[in-house]
Amino acid sequence: MLYETCLQLQHTDFTNADEAEQSIEQLQTVVELFNQHAHTEDTLVFDAITQFEPALVNTFEQEHVEDHALGCRLNGIILSYNHAVSSSDKNEIGKSIGSAFIDFMIFNLHHMAKEEDVINKALWKYYSDAELHGITQKILGSIPPAHMQRFSVWMMRGLNNKEIINWLKEIKNNTPDVVFQSMLEIAQQHLNSNRWLLVQEALTEGAMVA
Repeated sequence: MLYETCLQLQHTDFTNADEAEQSIEQLQTVVELFNQHAHTEDTLVFDAITQFEPALVNTFEQEHVEDHALGCRLNGIILSYNHAVSSSDKNEIGKSIGSAFIDFMIFNLHHMAKEEDVINKALWKYYSDAELHGITQKILGSIPPAHMQRFSVWMMRGLNNKEIINWLKEIKNNTPDVVFQSMLEIAQQHLNSNRWLLVQEALTEGAMVA
């Protein structure tokens, strides 16, 4: 989502109302989903290791404060753009939006890479696989359905084939069929034809999904 949004901003002519509106809507979605992501970590992931590694949790919580500030900065610049009148002002503010988003993206890429390394190791150290699965279920239950739909789209766009197949198999085995079917629709919509065919074959051991 970060990569595609950055590319979209590079292509945007901020003096064109339609292009600017689409890019600003995408930016606001990014900020909204990252705020939801951080809230989930603060309340359900970090809480699980606070008793064991309080200093570690505090470090990552402070990074979330910085991340929130970067998101607020983006929203502030967007607000300035919405009040701009002249093409020259819109163009200059558009450049500021692009620069602010690059800061947001770089910070989050570093932050999430650290989480994948440090936070995961802490979780594996103090919890069994069964306990971690329980935490995962709490996370899934806490995310509003509308956000889950948008997260799922970007996960589908970002995962490799093996990851998608394993993910869909788990959904098929652990959720109602209506949920599985909705995820298949997302896969069909957002994967190219070759990848979609490979996923179908893997899910049905060679038979086509109806």
